[in-house]
Amino acid sequence: MAEPRDGQVAFLAGCPSRQLLDRISDKWVVLVLCALGGGPMRYSELARMLAGVSQKMLTQTLRSLERDGLLTRTVTPTVPVTVSYELTDLGRSLHELTRGLRSWAQEHMDEVLANVERYDTAKTELP
Repeated sequence: MAEPRDGQVAFLAGCPSRQLLDRISDKWVVLVLCALGGGPMRYSELARMLAGVSQKMLTQTLRSLERDGLLTRTVTPTVPVTVSYELTDLGRSLHELTRGLRSWAQEHMDEVLANVERYDTAKTELP
């Protein structure tokens, strides 16, 4: 196994930070963090906001974020039971980064789509 340079331990296959990077780079994790950046939300609100997420995937994502200490789950004993999710301080610190990533994606999407079209057109025109 090669030794990491300049503290780049995330390049090592067994490094826990690499596993964390894999988890937090998931699109649903990024979108959940962005959604909760505005404050606590109920499960149903998150499900409506995150178009296309399945119930299973949203539940798995929320559980992993809770397990990692990035959000808290609060159950209020009402009829029916109310469950809400809120970012922890650790989650808010990550939210700042994901908000920037989401903003970058929204601001540069047209340019990326134009590049994809240009690339695909060039590939189909080759002999």
